[in-house]
Amino acid sequence: MAETGKREDPYRSFNFLIEIDNTTVAGFSEVSGLSQDGDVIEYREGSDVPLTARKLTGLRKFANITLKRGYTTKVDLWRWRRNILDGRADRRSGSIVLLDEQRNRVMEWQFENGWISKYEGPTLNAKGNEVAIESIEICHEGLRIE
Repeated sequence: MAETGKREDPYRSFNFLIEIDNTTVAGFSEVSGLSQDGDVIEYREGSDVPLTARKLTGLRKFANITLKRGYTTKVDLWRWRRNILDGRADRRSGSIVLLDEQRNRVMEWQFENGWISKYEGPTLNAKGNEVAIESIEICHEGLRIE
């Protein structure tokens, strides 16, 4: 009988923490925007023998990170946004930490020099019974996986 080796299941996406300036910010229900891409620069010299353009790396781009959480009395994120609105350059670094089933850290997406570029309060509806959700977007200048 053939040996199949140790099976490794993928991590679940519901077990995560958000840390900003090394402080855990609790209660987020959703994170998106952990992506990056880069420009492609096509270049060809007149003396190149292949009749194709070279593809050079250009500027790197990082998507805004969107965080959503149930609205509570905690206003720490609003205070951070308020600093930006008041003209203070309040840039912070942080991470989105993926946890395994035993709540151990298994992967981290670290962002650099971030600031809240958008705040969205909850949608209110007297006929519903959903949780009031607030959303923020953090623009930043770098994303790496640790």
